[in-house]
Amino acid sequence: MAVTGCRHFNGYKPCGYNEVCSDECPSRDIPRSRILLVHLGALGAVLRSTALLRAIRRKYFNCHITWLTDRPGDQLLQNNPLIDEVVVNSFSGLLELEGRHFDVVLNIDKSKLSSGLLKKIEFDLLYGFKVEARTGSIVPATDEAMELWQIGLSNQKKFFENEKTEIQLCHEALKLGEYKRDSYILSLSDEERSLARERKKTWSRGKPILGINTGCAPTIPYKKLSISGYRELIQKINNELNVQIVLLGGPTEEDMNKTIAKGLRALQSPVNQGIRDGLCSIEACDIVFSGDSLGMHMAIALKKWVVAWFGPTCHQEIDLYGRGVKVLTEASCSPCWKRNCSKDPMCYDLVSFEQVISGINSALHENNFQRMTLISRP
Repeated sequence: MAVTGCRHFNGYKPCGYNEVCSDECPSRDIPRSRILLVHLGALGAVLRSTALLRAIRRKYFNCHITWLTDRPGDQLLQNNPLIDEVVVNSFSGLLELEGRHFDVVLNIDKSKLSSGLLKKIEFDLLYGFKVEARTGSIVPATDEAMELWQIGLSNQKKFFENEKTEIQLCHEALKLGEYKRDSYILSLSDEERSLARERKKTWSRGKPILGINTGCAPTIPYKKLSISGYRELIQKINNELNVQIVLLGGPTEEDMNKTIAKGLRALQSPVNQGIRDGLCSIEACDIVFSGDSLGMHMAIALKKWVVAWFGPTCHQEIDLYGRGVKVLTEASCSPCWKRNCSKDPMCYDLVSFEQVISGINSALHENNFQRMTLISRP
């Protein structure tokens, strides 16, 4: 008799563990509960939320985890050993989930879209956020999510009072038990690791590799320096440090990186080959300098030494796990989370390059990868 409740059962061919599906199979594994984790976007936040997976498995022992997300966030979840299946938010993906029943839904997104999607899915318990049917307002699904919800409604709380990281707030909102500061989970394939080693060998030239991420999402475009700012920083680094600089980014940074690198000792990584290829470039680096962006989260997930600068966003929401340095803009209006700004000078013009170089040096000379240093405003 086929064991349809087995974690490996698919219903149309042998699972790959045994040619015959039966109670006698040594790989038989029946989950105690089925969990749906809903986190559609943004990309950096999706990657950060992989830090919740160990806590989910501690609370829901021997559970089956399905993650619902948007494209291309699904690429960041590939090969993740703690996720049983990734479903893309699409017409076919939602059809796949319709009619299924989950014991628990963990909805991280404070969005009407994610809450609307749940109307098509059967489940017993919901943690995180939901939408009030009559008003359409996003509200906590349980009392545990109240703190995260209230922080989002108050600039005073978000900018100045909150001292918890975003992942701790999400952990508590989902009622996952004691917070143990679990790290991100990101898995590279053997082929990807091989590519990263090849790039490291090609780029290194006998020096530690410093990746400078020039990219960020268009939502808040001020999480990157100006072209002139990057060029000035690279000149200072080349004058003071013995490192090989490689410019990182996505497709929209291709022309920008060419302009930045012109006449300077800086290499350019491929930027048009997708997210997984970008991970290979970051894996090839020893140190990564970045604004609060997907590139920063990738570097954190790959356990690189990260020198992260913060202007419009909140530094306290990010955990570098003792492997990096935070540099805060000297702009008095930071943080602000503004999508549009025309101040002169801008917050990215007021980042201390001396502090950036000090943060890089802390990795090069002290070899201090167990302690996070917060470089504060003067």
